[in-house]
Amino acid sequence: MADTPSSGRIACSVPAEPALADHDWRARFLSELAASSNVAASARKAGVAPALAYAARRQDPEFYRAWHEALCEGYDHLEMNLLHRLREGEVKPAAGSRRGTRLFDNATALRLLTLHREAVARQRAQRESRDAGAILDAIDAKLDRMRARSAATGSDTDRPADATQ
Repeated sequence: MADTPSSGRIACSVPAEPALADHDWRARFLSELAASSNVAASARKAGVAPALAYAARRQDPEFYRAWHEALCEGYDHLEMNLLHRLREGEVKPAAGSRRGTRLFDNATALRLLTLHREAVARQRAQRESRDAGAILDAIDAKLDRMRARSAATGSDTDRPADATQ
């Protein structure tokens, strides 16, 4: 059926999708993604189809990186909301009661704490690995200085003390 006044349907123009190269929608999309971690809702807020956002992510490495950062930020927000709920508890009405009671989900809190400990342990291991590299560099520099002093004085300290000829 055609869109005519007699058909009861009103013709309206559908705005064209922005081109992949159009960057105006991207900032809105990424901002919403960081707030919600929801691609479909972020695309709606930015005024684009999710398929366009996914296509832009595949074609633009910088957008892909920004998308990943926004998702990480969004998941950080979700984690903070969950932590708040776990710390404060949730007020739920008891069966047959007009007043609610504050309930705490200890099992979920313990699982989240375990995951957090694992993340902290990985970060510490990475940091200590970098620190270990700095320590090894310092030891190498000290050995080089000792060898230079030894060469300058003419002593033979490179040979082990118990070596015999």
